[in-house]
Amino acid sequence: MRTRRQLAALAAALACGLGQAGGAPAAQPPERAPLVTVEDPWVRGTVEGQTGSGAYMRLTSREDAQLVGASSPVAERVEIHEMHTVKDMMTMRRIERLALPAHTPVALDHDYHVMFIGLKHQLVVGESVPMTLHLLDARGRPESVQLRAPVRPLATPVHPAVLPGTAPAAGHGATGTPHG
Repeated sequence: MRTRRQLAALAAALACGLGQAGGAPAAQPPERAPLVTVEDPWVRGTVEGQTGSGAYMRLTSREDAQLVGASSPVAERVEIHEMHTVKDMMTMRRIERLALPAHTPVALDHDYHVMFIGLKHQLVVGESVPMTLHLLDARGRPESVQLRAPVRPLATPVHPAVLPGTAPAAGHGATGTPHG
């Protein structure tokens, strides 16, 4: 008799979804790590009336990926830019994409940066700027990373973040068009 009651109780527990250890719900699969991690993001502060600014950070992708754009509510447009010097003249241009090799930190530190164009208001030290990075994974599927970057003083120097184990962005498949 006792066995019949135990089987009936077990059947009832299974029917109610409580048959797992401790009555806990089934374990969910672990969340997948983000495609890209962002380190030390910041945005250069502005003065009243200034219409553009830059954002700087270090990106590390878990697989080969591409940074293909960015957006933010603080600006009319947000672009990925490249700066370089030709015959002692610094030029800047928008690039269509920036390669992010797997497991290799890529610095957006000066030569490459996120450019805010058509700022809607002054960026004041102490604020935090929301932005979204638009990416393509190794299979060409779009992903995005949302972040908030603190505003630093206008005079904050941009030091190349090429640290041991960090790839400078140059030479990593940047393709673009002249800024205009």
